Amino acid sequence: MKYHILIGGKAGQGINKISSFISKLFSEKGYYIFNYRDYQSLIRGGHNFNIICVSEGKISSCEKKIDFLVCLDERTKEIHKEDLKKNAVILEAKEFENLKIDVNIALSIKLGKIFSFEKKDFLKIAEKEFPNKKDLISDLYDKIETKEKLPLKKLNKNIELIDGSKSVAKGSIESGLNFYLGYPMTPSTSLLNYFKEYEKENSLRVLQPESEISVINTALGISFSGNLVMVGTSGGGFDLMTEGLSFAGQSEIPLVIYLASRPGPSTGVPTYTSQGDLNLALFSGHGEFPRIVLSPGYPEQAIKKINESFFLAEKFRVPVIFLTEKNFAESLFSLEKFPKLKKIKIEREIPGEQIVKNSSYEHLSNGETTENEEQIKENNKKRIKKEKEILEEIEKMSPIEIFGKKDSKNLIFCFGSTVNVIKDILTYEKIDAKVVQIIYLKPFSKKIKEEIKKSKNIFIVEQNVTSQLSRLIKENTLYEIPEKNRILKYNGRPFFYDELKEELKKRIK
Repeated sequence: MKYHILIGGKAGQGINKISSFISKLFSEKGYYIFNYRDYQSLIRGGHNFNIICVSEGKISSCEKKIDFLVCLDERTKEIHKEDLKKNAVILEAKEFENLKIDVNIALSIKLGKIFSFEKKDFLKIAEKEFPNKKDLISDLYDKIETKEKLPLKKLNKNIELIDGSKSVAKGSIESGLNFYLGYPMTPSTSLLNYFKEYEKENSLRVLQPESEISVINTALGISFSGNLVMVGTSGGGFDLMTEGLSFAGQSEIPLVIYLASRPGPSTGVPTYTSQGDLNLALFSGHGEFPRIVLSPGYPEQAIKKINESFFLAEKFRVPVIFLTEKNFAESLFSLEKFPKLKKIKIEREIPGEQIVKNSSYEHLSNGETTENEEQIKENNKKRIKKEKEILEEIEKMSPIEIFGKKDSKNLIFCFGSTVNVIKDILTYEKIDAKVVQIIYLKPFSKKIKEEIKKSKNIFIVEQNVTSQLSRLIKENTLYEIPEKNRILKYNGRPFFYDELKEELKKRIK
């Protein structure tokens, strides 16, 4: 069983609020949820919508075709009429126009009653979602009637709903994060907000300096003083941080950087999704210095990998770039079990306990500056040697994950959140393929070349114009993925299950 519910209307009509409400109703009954957000860069007006996929089986993607259309305004029906399935149910706001701002609550109750949710189910969720509307919800539940009935049985599953940003926040706190610094920029802002929410109940400080330049430089000072530190930004903000990134590379001060991609260049379309910042993460900064770049696809993986990020940053004293996209950061996923994590220990020299010198200048082992030609040469060799040591460490850490038919000769490469839709398709459709999700993008795992050797037909799925992952694979393995096997999307929207399914079936026979 799988249903797709689209809730649409104007910005300011509470679309996210009732999408969360509806998602929690289904989740409480043991159903898996994926909730995709599509919204314009407007505070009021425009057209925004969420697509909620409800499934008995695990799901982390959604289709464009809709079973239920919940219209908070008249435009929603007009805009999405082509996406309706044959027997789709439409719920319209005009039936409840006298309720004004509470029309979203009425429509969510009507939808819930189609699935035979009881009043107590609504009131339980309302305790947190709408604490001041419990009487209204009780009253509306008694009054609203529905012709359609699709009763759902309760499933014996304990599922938590979590978006990508929250998974990174919780994983970071469990890892022992002391400081988070960020300057608001969609889609990284949600992480800043989560950390602020958790600040009081954890030994965590959250700072918002005056600019991204100040963010990274302040963070380096805090890390130098013996703290576990992370900064967060999106593409344009990361551009401003690149001098600080090079500072981290030279000074060997550990730092984790959360980079949440959105379409560019420049402001681009700030509230949509893209994987166009891979090259930015891989190559930004001046000079040559080791860095780690990794990209998770789903919450459980992100929780584990943010823990590894802090460990690697501290062990090797390098910058670690934790690359995500808006589709990961702001989508709502189902999580069954929170992974167990180890607290990261600071085991380097700490100022105050002894004299410690870190410099942006080329330096001796004691931190004092130097311009000696032999020392410069040795330092460069030492920095590059670190990359080999880092690679040896990450090879123990699942640098790739493989899904689908593991003995298939058809191989699909991807990174980041695109793994979710491919994994879902290979789970529910008859397609002879396996997917290799490359999690650690730099250093580049030797296991990837081994998978290429075992495969006959190789494809790639990514969300950018120039197939940046293809270029990275070629650079490290000398294998070039044919252009006809590159499935690219770059309109700011993620791959939808139904559209990518057709593309894969067309290409993989």
